[in-house]
Order: sequence, then C-alpha cells, then structure tokens
Amino acid sequence: MANLVTNIGKGRFVHYATLPLANDALIAVVLEASGLEADSALQDYTSLQALLAGPSNEQTVMGRKTLTGVTVSVNNSTDIATVNCDDLSWTLATGNPTGKLVICYDPDVTSGSDADVIPLTLHDFAMTPDGTDVVVQIDSTGLADSRNP
Repeated sequence: MANLVTNIGKGRFVHYATLPLANDALIAVVLEASGLEADSALQDYTSLQALLAGPSNEQTVMGRKTLTGVTVSVNNSTDIATVNCDDLSWTLATGNPTGKLVICYDPDVTSGSDADVIPLTLHDFAMTPDGTDVVVQIDSTGLADSRNP
C-alpha cells in the first residue's frame, strides 16, 4: 500500500492513533476508482465530509471498517513512532471498483458526523470486488510511521 499522510494529519497521526478520547476510533473508508482525485488534492481535505463533497466517491457497498488492535510504538533508537493495527477484511465484497483506502480519526463514533471525521492517511487500494472475501494485510512495519509527516 502506498502511504501518504494528509496535510491535516501531519504531526497529529500518532496522537490520534493513541485514541485519546472515550468514544473515538480510527476508521477505514473505501473510495471508488471512478472520479478519484489525485493524492495532491486528497491530502488537502480537513474533514471526511469535505473530501466526499468533492469528485471522489465513497464505495458504500463494502462499508466502513473500524480499525482494531491499534497500537503506537515509539523507538527511541531510531526516533520513529509507528502505528500498527490488525488486518482489515470484508466478507463477500461487492460494489464498484475501488481506488483508495482513507484512514480517518473519528473523535466520537456514537454521535459525530463526517464533518468531525479527520482524514489522516491515504493508501492505494485498487481492486474490483467480485463477491469474494477481501483482506487488506497491514505491512509488518505498520500502517504508518512518524517519518512520513
């Protein structure tokens, strides 16, 4: 997966990944390949609502996923903080072809809206759902690290 930290996520990703609030989460949002904006435009959005109001469309058939097993590791020898999580999976995935996976911080999963959800990282996710199970295997080095911002 290509990894790009959004402009608003720079300097915040590691903090948000610690899930500092009572009802917060990191969520994965799948974007369709059709109409997908370039990374240079996607990285400028400060909310999921604004991102989805642009030309890019959410692939809603597969649905959003809450990341589980989110951990932050700090390596003082290399001066890098790494964020990791469990692999993501969709059972019997269908719908339009996909182009990106956006990892977002949702500060309140119980009552927030997409206006409150902050896009943090963008990952290439080009595939055509065909009714089979889809697993996104998170790299052994982690989902993202502090070197990218």
